[in-house]
Amino acid sequence: MTIKHWPDGEGPRDKLLKNGVGTLTDAELLAVLLRHGLPGTSAVDLGRQLLTHFGGLRPIFSASQAQVCRLPGMGSVKYAQLQAATEISRRMAQEKLQRSQILTNPDLTREYLMRQLADRAYEVFAILLLDSQHRVIQFVELFRGTIDSASVYPRDVVALVLEKRAAAVIVCHNHPSGIAEPSQADRRITERLKNALTTIDVTLLDHMVVGDRDIVSFAERGWIV
Repeated sequence: MTIKHWPDGEGPRDKLLKNGVGTLTDAELLAVLLRHGLPGTSAVDLGRQLLTHFGGLRPIFSASQAQVCRLPGMGSVKYAQLQAATEISRRMAQEKLQRSQILTNPDLTREYLMRQLADRAYEVFAILLLDSQHRVIQFVELFRGTIDSASVYPRDVVALVLEKRAAAVIVCHNHPSGIAEPSQADRRITERLKNALTTIDVTLLDHMVVGDRDIVSFAERGWIV
């Protein structure tokens, strides 16, 4: 039975409007986004199938177009709807972060970086450019691929910092393995970047490594002095 044939008030959109979005299950939330299922399969059932196939919400929203569209009932339109929801969430987090001061909102910074970098299938090296009050100027992804001492160029970081007139920066990258523990290569890169930024009187506040569920901060470990 499709949702339009359900009794009044029992559909996920009706429940959302009547009782609030927090009352919906994961499958019902997906149904609101997907809107339609298949003949004989409701949008809620389709949501349940996605959750079963991918193992949770995060893997669904980080899956590639090919991975999503090969499933029955899913296509480019539904994939676009899921991607739009993901991007809205990221931009809302960025707006919140840009209205705050980094040093007084470390949890907000972590939340933002998790939204930006967790679950990526490849490594991304990025930088948070900050003004003299440690407010966000811009978040920029600089490099993609395997992050090592040969692929991160301090001169490119310095050029960007000068262009944006940043007073301080936080660099960050993710580990696709999901394990946030920094490597020795990560520590070498950090030292090179710190030395390069010192030459232009810009402070490297932190290097954060993002895993699936946690973030390791170099500053908290005392590795940036």
